[in-house]
Amino acid sequence: MFSRILVPVDLGHLDRLEKALHVAADLARHYRLPVVYVGVTGTVPDQIARTPGEFADKLKGFAEHQAETQGIEASAHALSSPDPQAELDRLLRKAVETLGADLVVMASHSPSWLDWLLPSHGGSVAEHSEASVFVVR
Repeated sequence: MFSRILVPVDLGHLDRLEKALHVAADLARHYRLPVVYVGVTGTVPDQIARTPGEFADKLKGFAEHQAETQGIEASAHALSSPDPQAELDRLLRKAVETLGADLVVMASHSPSWLDWLLPSHGGSVAEHSEASVFVVR
């Protein structure tokens, strides 16, 4: 059915990703699929990491923890950008293609009136990618 799951993660807001992480791990166990956790960081220090290399190490640690606690095959793919917010959709779509993911499992934001003005990341990935996208609210 699928061959690889891509899960975008924000290491600064893991509490908001719990349901999506659970769904991805459940699908990975059921279909025996590898999961790639993708994170995007800026090129300047922030509250998560001082450098893109440090961010990559933290994302790798997160993926290893998920593999161990969820009983799945998992890896990490860290990306950096001078402007992560502006480039997030493009970087996620590129990661889907580069990594050969055919299923994306991602958390949704809480709906608000801003949805009329700003497109969702999940919608952008679904619209411009060949992968199936499962948005978990």
